[in-house]
Amino acid sequence: MDGVYTADQVRAAEAAMMRTVADGVLMRRAAAGLAHHLRGFLGSTYGRRVVLLVGAGDNGGDALWAGAELRRRGAHVTALLLNPDRAHPAGLAALKRARGRVLPVGPGTLDDARAAVVAADVAVDGIVGISGRGALRDPAPELVAAADGAGVPIVACDLPSGVDTDTGSTGGAHVRAACTVTFGARKPVHALAAPLCGPVRLVDIGLGPWLPEPHASLLDDADAGARWPVPGPDDDKYSQGVVGIAAGSATYPGAAVLAAGAAALATSGMVRFAGSAADEVRRHWPEIVATGDLTDAGRTQAWAVGPGIGTGSAGLAVLEAVLDREVPLCIDADGITLLARHAHLRDRIHGEPVVLTPHAGEFARIAGEVGDDRVAAARRAAAGLGVTVLLKGNATVVAAPDGRVLIDPAGDAWAATAGSGDVLTGMIGALLAAGLDPWWAAGCATLVHARAATAAAREHGLPPVPAPASAMQAAIPVALRAVRAAAGAG
Repeated sequence: MDGVYTADQVRAAEAAMMRTVADGVLMRRAAAGLAHHLRGFLGSTYGRRVVLLVGAGDNGGDALWAGAELRRRGAHVTALLLNPDRAHPAGLAALKRARGRVLPVGPGTLDDARAAVVAADVAVDGIVGISGRGALRDPAPELVAAADGAGVPIVACDLPSGVDTDTGSTGGAHVRAACTVTFGARKPVHALAAPLCGPVRLVDIGLGPWLPEPHASLLDDADAGARWPVPGPDDDKYSQGVVGIAAGSATYPGAAVLAAGAAALATSGMVRFAGSAADEVRRHWPEIVATGDLTDAGRTQAWAVGPGIGTGSAGLAVLEAVLDREVPLCIDADGITLLARHAHLRDRIHGEPVVLTPHAGEFARIAGEVGDDRVAAARRAAAGLGVTVLLKGNATVVAAPDGRVLIDPAGDAWAATAGSGDVLTGMIGALLAAGLDPWWAAGCATLVHARAATAAAREHGLPPVPAPASAMQAAIPVALRAVRAAAGAG
């Protein structure tokens, strides 16, 4: 599990490390790593055309030093100085010694700069670093647009310029990188704005001993695979976990089928269903014990409640009855809306092993607007409500009441389809019933859910095309096999 670190954390670690090494060592290490990954990106160096978009900060220095290395290996390197009077002196001198071309960008040279970008095999984004804030400033947007228009890939130093380091938010013109080479540690932007970063390559510059506890953590396939409960030789259906599902209605029977079926496929030992869609659940899943009345549902180790139950008196009665069971809960969809409307229900869940799974609109009802900082919002809601909060999105954020945060930076949007959340709810319920800590249950289910969505999209066509939630549900075993293999599990 990798950590991500804020700009302040990284700057503090760099300052501490620089007191122990000679001047320029960190930049030279970073530039060497950048040059290495640029060579890999290009495939070969000799004769290739590289343009450097050089700003005023250290990232501009990294780009210049890397450009000097590529020039020595036969590349044609042009540095476009966006702030000519503030370019990194040592890096600029190194590029000039290597006979790289240097072009200060201004009104009289903008056409030449644009032509250099359009003719390049790759553009290197050294415009701003982790201290940068706000959108790109002139003349950077025009040159970035020229690269995009000509299909010239951009490799970003540390992060795509114009994208906030700590939140991944954008407020205007910004870089969309084909690849990002980052130094010392991953930053929140790499998870929260993964589509803008492309593949992220981490260069070790020796910063590890000076890094504090991470701002958040990234769950990987091996983490999820190692923690996913599978039956052992001494297990039975009860020890593997019995989960109850309270979902759906006459209006929304599909929510019941999706949530209950997902719980069964997520290796729950037994699934009990209670609700008016019991006949529909039995028709699709004969192995699920389904009843129309929650009082007949029998004993369970956890419940998942909310999708499709409605927000009127009937839905309220269902949620209150599930709360009376006093077992770990996953509450989604209509259940979250009901919590937002009824303060006494929020009081009942505070401090309990509960996972809430809101999208941005549901989050706003129960905890206020999300805003630009998704990690801060989820952490605030988890502490205030006293439960684990899973804030859905392309980058899903899972926050525990004690401040722990997991981020799942989905590389695609295949899970953004109707019914997808119902599948996730059932999966989380199954993991809670198996005894996982709510934070781990939410994180592991999120990762496997995303992998199932990708697998379903690929099954529907190459290139992938969006798949319905039922196909995503059916792909859960495929995703589980993949994460178990990543963990080295048989």
